Amino acid sequence: MVLEHYISELLYRYNCVVVPGFGAFLTQKNSARINHITHTFSAPNKSIVFNRQLITNDGLLVSYVSESEKVSFESALVIIEQQVKTWQQILVQETSLHLKNIGSLSKNAEDKILFQPASEPNYLTSSFGLSNFNSLPVTRELLKEEVIELEENIPFVISPERRENKGFRPYLKYAAILLLAFSTGVTGYRAYQQQRTNEQVARQDAQEYVTKQIQEATFFDLSPLELPTVTVEATTTATPKAFEGEMHYIVAGAFRVQDNANRKIAQLKAQGFNAAYYGTNAYGLHMVTYESYSNSTDALIALREIKRTESKDAWLLSKK
Repeated sequence: MVLEHYISELLYRYNCVVVPGFGAFLTQKNSARINHITHTFSAPNKSIVFNRQLITNDGLLVSYVSESEKVSFESALVIIEQQVKTWQQILVQETSLHLKNIGSLSKNAEDKILFQPASEPNYLTSSFGLSNFNSLPVTRELLKEEVIELEENIPFVISPERRENKGFRPYLKYAAILLLAFSTGVTGYRAYQQQRTNEQVARQDAQEYVTKQIQEATFFDLSPLELPTVTVEATTTATPKAFEGEMHYIVAGAFRVQDNANRKIAQLKAQGFNAAYYGTNAYGLHMVTYESYSNSTDALIALREIKRTESKDAWLLSKK
């Protein structure tokens, strides 16, 4: 099994793919760019970064491997753990670890992992079919010099206008000019006042939206995720040592304000869930869970039901 192949496929659809026990590959959208030196136009794309601190299994990669390889969730997790051990040995024994279509990883003298992303492919699906291209430079300065030279060679003759004074017509002309200037000033002042009013309303709406998003924010957005059905044959044998003491939490959300988290817990308990306060994550957000399970199969079954009936933003957190 080539694990980097599955990671590459998931990066097209998700912004974060966690390899349990190894780290996470994250993508960030970049706008189109112009290199003014080489005159190269680059299409919008996604840049890849590696975070060694995110090692907790979120179920995304394991579930995808389980579905693709037609194996159980536990077997897929064991396969990934074996691949991670191989990667770690390569980083210790060799100079670098190359992951196809993702990038290269290496360790420096301080035992820190350095990541060099691959230039291809472009994981931004909205840029499908777009490629970089070069353009010839625009010679604006040469055109400007030609116009200046042409103006110097062609003489311009301005004839004075002959004016006739007939009665009080000049006074009418000046009055019309003053009236036009006054009308323009009044119109401009009204437009300026309307613009200031619109800006104030827009700032208030933006501030209310940002406040609402901060107070009721969810850490990860996994709404596109449709977890596959995982069939596990029940046996009477003891739980493998690799999963002893592991708990699985179905996360309902993460809140900046703890009072909002408490209200969410009360709301979920009123709906019949065994909701609880998990604690704060690395970003200081207060996490609330629907339920907790010691068996991964029960946790996945409950997660699918909650995503179907309650919230598509629910996700699974497994921790020993």
